[in-house]
Amino acid sequence: MASNSLKRRGLMFVLSSPSGAGKTTIAHRLLEDDLEIAMSISVTTRPIRPGETDGLDYRFTDRAGFEAMIEAGEFLEWAEVFGHLYGTPKAQIRAGLKEGQDFLFDIDWQGTQQLYQRMETDVVRVFLLPPSIEALEARLRSRGTDSEEVIRDRMARSRAEISHWDGYDYVVVNDDMDACFEQVHGILRAERLRRARQTGLVDFTRDLMR
Repeated sequence: MASNSLKRRGLMFVLSSPSGAGKTTIAHRLLEDDLEIAMSISVTTRPIRPGETDGLDYRFTDRAGFEAMIEAGEFLEWAEVFGHLYGTPKAQIRAGLKEGQDFLFDIDWQGTQQLYQRMETDVVRVFLLPPSIEALEARLRSRGTDSEEVIRDRMARSRAEISHWDGYDYVVVNDDMDACFEQVHGILRAERLRRARQTGLVDFTRDLMR
């Protein structure tokens, strides 16, 4: 719920980037530093990883269960990434927005496009760019977890992701993590103040003019 006294509608804050451009780090800092935003929990068919909790990190299901949810129209957006399905459940997001809850989305350009088509005025789209392709590849290699083939695939996908930069409302170059975070957080704070989202303004200004 918004911290100021005026009632407002929540927003859907989309953070996208090519793999290795710092999106996960920025997202975690937003969730830690800003109590008004919560992570949107996606449904996925990928296997649960060590340390993950069903219902907290993701809602895990099988392909048949996911496809049944598609047929029932339960997703705002969904996509297949590296052979696994990911989707955003509709009901919990719509209920939260009405109550002034903000949601953070860690999705790619396909999911962003679908969200925008369905929930245009509620969506704020932010894309993070690396300072260079060389820096991006160095970050991927520094993880030490991927094979050469996986790194090549991720770099090819990164170039494809970068090509969709102009489908976003804001684009931030992440050449310094602290500065990038401040810029992203500033975008979030400013978007909360949009007149159209301040649903309590009508009554508030009426009271002022009496």
